[in-house]
Amino acid sequence: VQLVESGGGLVQPGGSLRLSCAASGFSLDRVAVAWFRQAPGEEREGVSCTSNTGGGTYYADAAEGRFTVSRDNAKNTAYLQMDNLKPEDPAIYYCATTPGVCSASYYLGIGWFWGQGTQVNVSS
Repeated sequence: VQLVESGGGLVQPGGSLRLSCAASGFSLDRVAVAWFRQAPGEEREGVSCTSNTGGGTYYADAAEGRFTVSRDNAKNTAYLQMDNLKPEDPAIYYCATTPGVCSASYYLGIGWFWGQGTQVNVSS
């Protein structure tokens, strides 16, 4: 049972990246999937959360309008499309899952199952 993130890297400001979160050993279609990030010296913050059925989709203010979360249940993979990346976006990005649906308190990250993270850097 694991989550494996990929797709991180270095992009210039204004660039895009698509992060992937591949699940194995369980099915994503029965869980909520969230993305978090943590920059050096900073607290972890919630970026987005999506439910498969019901629930809602949440975005942090910093992600709203630039990031899009999605999932492909056939591939058992979730995605975070990040556009117009800014110098303040660099961090390790983690995906995480929890049974059920997203709630507005997802950003607390309590009771989630975590991947190992992928590094995102934004620099000119």
